[in-house]
Amino acid sequence: MVTLRTRCAAGTALVTALAAVTIVVAGLVREPVRLALAVAMVVVAVVAGWDALVHRGARRYAAGAIVTPALVGGVLLLDLHAVTRIVTVAALVLASLAAARVALHDVLATPSFTTRPVGPAARGVLLMNPRSGGGRVARFDLENEARRRGITPVLLRPGDDLRELAELAVARGADVLGMAGGDGSQAVIANVARRHEVAMVCVPAGTRNHFALDLGVDRDDVVGALDAFGDAVEGRVDLACVGDRVFVNNASLGLYASVVQSEAYRAAKINTTARMLPDLLGPDARGFGLRIDWPDGLGDLDADLVLVSNNVYRVERLSAFGTRARLDEGVLGVIALSLGNSTDLAALLAGEPRGDLSRHRALRQWSTPEFVVDSEEGLVDVGIDGEALRLAPPLHFRSLPASLRIRLPLHSRSAVARSPLPRPGAASAELLRRLIAHPGTGGVHEERR
Repeated sequence: MVTLRTRCAAGTALVTALAAVTIVVAGLVREPVRLALAVAMVVVAVVAGWDALVHRGARRYAAGAIVTPALVGGVLLLDLHAVTRIVTVAALVLASLAAARVALHDVLATPSFTTRPVGPAARGVLLMNPRSGGGRVARFDLENEARRRGITPVLLRPGDDLRELAELAVARGADVLGMAGGDGSQAVIANVARRHEVAMVCVPAGTRNHFALDLGVDRDDVVGALDAFGDAVEGRVDLACVGDRVFVNNASLGLYASVVQSEAYRAAKINTTARMLPDLLGPDARGFGLRIDWPDGLGDLDADLVLVSNNVYRVERLSAFGTRARLDEGVLGVIALSLGNSTDLAALLAGEPRGDLSRHRALRQWSTPEFVVDSEEGLVDVGIDGEALRLAPPLHFRSLPASLRIRLPLHSRSAVARSPLPRPGAASAELLRRLIAHPGTGGVHEERR
């Protein structure tokens, strides 16, 4: 994302590079031949370093291999007795590369799906849940912000049915549906958009906004997300469902479903998890009665925790499952945990603060297009995108590959990351310049060629 920190780092990268060249010029102003050579080599060192940061593979290694010899050659052309000048030039070049690395780290992250440029929405509609995220809709004045952009705002009021409002908007000609709300609301609008083949805009006005995070939307720039109704990029991402219920993030059963439904969980995730685990998994615990077909030939066995996600999550801890690298692989991510004894429980409790749940011996993680969870219970507690439900087993989960058209602002991480860089040197310098060019919107996108 293009934050103030990113813009400051980009500015530092450019200023320190210019300062290094200025010192070289001041030191060799009376020797034009050495001056030209020294400036050229210092510039090559800086630009090659920047270029190594914005490319991958062989091009990165080739550019990186140029930096050290170019820098050494450039400073050796200076007066070798002017040690302070030599050290200063070298330090400024290294500072420029370090600042560029900070500036480019987030905006050049690998995108979670493929995008293409699209024009403005003809009839954009923004649905808003005023209760989400502690009143973010009102705090950011989204209703008026939408009107200023030619977007029709629709405010969800007590007693309204969100799905019906979205269906009505499509029936009246909406070609892009936006949702300002939490992940549960995003899933409702995503399902309507999927069925009618209209594009969707995710506005992060909820509490956690996990869907926005994995899409590459800046969760702190709520108003900026509305830019996706204008010139934007669009791609296709997967959805998932259990029965006919669509979700954008995940569905949790068993241990995790019980923990996250606690009132204390939102305020103190790790402490609440550690406090509840002994009661949920101890010798007197009733168990969850979840039956799944385990991988690796383990057969149909009980599980204490099952998390089924729309694509694969990085596993960290029960209180924070991390993020997804991709949203377009057409699979469900399945995480299952079966704790057979008190040693397994103790290891789980010890590993929670460290965030190394993935190393727990009782945990299995795999991906599959479909998945079934059965139980002898009449109803099973399920947490779907943060909403608590009770559903009748067996529960049939399946992936809905490339089913949702999603639009993103040109300054979003996924849009910038997909931008091609035309040629060495110019691309990296131009990208750094654009990072600081438009503080209001980020202003960072390369034209597609």
